[in-house]
Order: sequence, then structure tokens, then C-alpha cells
Amino acid sequence: MTIESLPGSSGYLGASERKLTYFSNSYVLGLTLVAGIGGLLFGYDTGVISGALLYIRDEFEVVNQSSFLQETIVSMALVGAIIGAAAGGWVNDVYGRKKATLLADVVFAIGSIVMAAAPDPYVLIFGRLLVGLGVGVASVTAPMYIAEAAPTEIRGGLVSTNVLMITGGQFLSYLVNLAFTEVPGTWRWMLGVSGVPAAIQFSLMLFLPESPRWLYMKKEKSQAIVVLSKIYDPYRLEEEIDQLAAALEEERQRKNAVRYSDVFRSEEIRLAFLAGAGLQAFQQFTGINTVMYYSPTIVQMAGFSSNQLALLLSLIVALMNAAGTVVGIYLIDHFGRRKLALSSLSGVIVSLALLSAAFFLESSSSTNGFYGWIAVLGLALYIAFFSPGMGPVPWTVNSEIYPQSYRGICGGMSATVNWVSNLIVAQSFLSIADAVGTGATFLILAGIAVLAFAFVALFVPETKGLTFEEVEQIWREKARSSGYGSEALLVAGDLS
Repeated sequence: MTIESLPGSSGYLGASERKLTYFSNSYVLGLTLVAGIGGLLFGYDTGVISGALLYIRDEFEVVNQSSFLQETIVSMALVGAIIGAAAGGWVNDVYGRKKATLLADVVFAIGSIVMAAAPDPYVLIFGRLLVGLGVGVASVTAPMYIAEAAPTEIRGGLVSTNVLMITGGQFLSYLVNLAFTEVPGTWRWMLGVSGVPAAIQFSLMLFLPESPRWLYMKKEKSQAIVVLSKIYDPYRLEEEIDQLAAALEEERQRKNAVRYSDVFRSEEIRLAFLAGAGLQAFQQFTGINTVMYYSPTIVQMAGFSSNQLALLLSLIVALMNAAGTVVGIYLIDHFGRRKLALSSLSGVIVSLALLSAAFFLESSSSTNGFYGWIAVLGLALYIAFFSPGMGPVPWTVNSEIYPQSYRGICGGMSATVNWVSNLIVAQSFLSIADAVGTGATFLILAGIAVLAFAFVALFVPETKGLTFEEVEQIWREKARSSGYGSEALLVAGDLS
């Protein structure tokens, strides 16, 4: 059964007897790729510091002698991202997705210049804070902008393109790291180059429209219809406008503007936020950015002392991350969000257990190198399982589970949860590894992955193939505890 034959789901495809693909509309694809540069900035920033840190330690002895200072250099960008994500929801709702993106680009570019010119570790930390602010705003804005411009049938894949840009940015950062290993001022080039994609996105974004859903809700109907007419064929356009009109009418009936506290007053919004924020937290607490921030360090912990070899092996890990995300783009609209997350977490649990075992055995063995290669294999398997599922699923689900009037606020709050979780993991990984050992640290992450599996199974519904309005109905039915209406929608979204 295909989506177009499902009653109660978006059955627009049958009207034209055509199947939408990711390349059906070059205009939508262009919007997605330009907005996705925000993901590229996100990925580059998370990846580049892992290699730059090796050379920052060489230049500043105070950094080399302090694990806390190393963690602070890494995690100060996360502090900025927390602030940026928290404010980003409000900026998106008030000023729109386009202006939010432009603001993120300006702040990120300034931060990259400050980092490249930093005379000491403390100015560098300030630069990291600035780029974090830009990344935080972009992490809220990019998936929201893409989701609101994407047809329902391919929304998951297009939003996941933003995650592909994140992983692509991480891979690019490792290439840049390798390219500048023999250049004077190594880490300054690594960090300074990050301003280039921000400038490119700023220039391109000036020529792109605002999100049509945001325009319509702000009563700029004529502008919204112009944008929608470039996204949908005439047969589909009328349906989309009708849905927006219904959503606008529902928003008019609300007594006051949505506030942060309102998220916790409504049972259905609480349930949606629990699912979205929980996914974002578990994405980080299962260790992905521990791997991406510290993969060269982990490789050296496994017994490979050369900076160049550590970066090369980390480059392979980053390439696998990007390749896995491409697989995820296909699977997320065919296999479904929930199934993909559960399958991904199953593999993550196994690979983290393997990593833990490798480090335990390496510490008690006289065999040089063997268990180090087992650790590298564990890293590769971890990425192979994580990247198609728990990489894109949290961002995709969060872009589609909230009502229009709550989308900015809840999206920002959920992204903030992601960055706070990211900060906790990044700031504590080396210290925990020093205290209890690397093997025990990965074992802890494996235990968290087990909890994440249970959370997804219990609290995250399937949203594949559903319109925004149908997803809202899931939460209404769950809040009423009847289960009948939501079950029908869950089944509809789960068929292919």
C-alpha cells in the first residue's frame, strides 16, 4: 500500500498519479540545500575542534596540562549554542526563518575571525562562544525552514538533508584538518575557514523567500501563496492553502500569544515535547559528539600516538557518518522514523559494548596494537549504526510534531535540550575517562543507549507520511487517553 491510497493521510499523489521524489522540484531542493548550509556550519564546528585541539595543545602549554581547559575550549561553543537555541525559537517566531538564518551567519562569521586571531586560549574560548551562538540559532532554524517548505511525502528525507550537511561538514572539517597539518598556524586556519560557508549562506539566503507557513500565519497570505505556487502543482496548491487557513483559524481561537509556560499547561503539547526533547537528549547521551569531538583523542587513547594517523582514522569515521546519513535519508520516508530509531539504537548498544571491551582488554594486555584496532572497529560500527537513525530522526521528528503556533518555541526548547546534553557529555567525557577509565565510560554510554531504546518504544509515535495536522491529532488522542484515533493514524503512517 502506498501513501496516496491511505484514507485520512495526505492523499494528494493519487490526484496526479505521480510519485514525488527528492528531485521532483528543483526549487524545493534549492531551498533545502541553502538552508542546509546551517547544518554544514553545525557539523564543521563540531568536527574541526577535534583536530585543532591537538595543535592548540602543542601551542599553549597551559591547555596541554589541563583536561578541564581542553574540555572548556570544546564545550564553550555548546554554551553558546544553548543560548542561541533558546533564543532561536523566539527569533524564528517573531522575525521569521529567513532573518534568523541571516543573523546566525553574521554571528558565526564574527566568531570564526575571533578564533583565528586569538592570542591566547581565553580569547579563543570567547570566539568559540560566538560561533556557538550562531550554530544554536541555525540548529533550530534550518530543519524548521525545510520542513515548512517540504511536501509531506518527502519531508523526512528533505529535513534529513540538513543532517547530511551536518555530517558532511564534519567530514569537511577532517579534510581541512589534514590539509593544514603542515601549514604554519595550523589550528588558526582550521578554525578560521569556518567563516566561508557562513558568508556563502548569507549571500544566497538574501535571494530566498521566507517560509510560506510563517508568512501565512503572519497574514502575509499573498506572499505565502506565491511561494507555495512554486512548491506545489495547482491541484495540490488549493489543498495546502485550505490546511493553512484551518491552522490559522485555530490559532486565532487561542486567547493569548503562546508563552514558554504554555508548553507545560497543555497535555498534548507536553506529550509532544516529551517525545521531541527526549529524542534530542538521548541523541547526545548515547555519545555521538563524544565520538565526533574526541575521535582523534580516542584513537590516541587506543594506542595510535601520531597526530596525522589519528586524524586520518577519524576522517574515515567522518566519511562513514556522512555515508550513513545518505542511507538514512532514503530509509526515513520508507522505513519510518520510529523503526529507524529503534534499529539504530540496537546497533549502537552493541558497538558501544565492543568499544568498552576493547579498552578494558587493551589496558590489561601486552599485545601492542591489536585491541587498538578493535577500538577503531568499534568506532566505525558505532557510526554505521548511529548515522542512518539516531542522527536524522530526532531533528526530523522535532520539525513535524508540534502545532504551528508552538513550532518555534518547542523547536527552540528541544534544540536547547540537545545542546545542554551535548555540553554535559563534551565537558565530562575526558574527566570521566580519567576517573573510571575509557572502557567504563563507553559502558556507561551503552547503558544509556538501552534506556534510549525503551524511551523510543514507549513515547515516540510513527509520523511517516502524515501531514502536520494529522500529527497534531495523534497528540490530541493520546491526551484523551482513548487511543483509537491515534492508533489509526499510527498505523497509517507506518504503512508503505
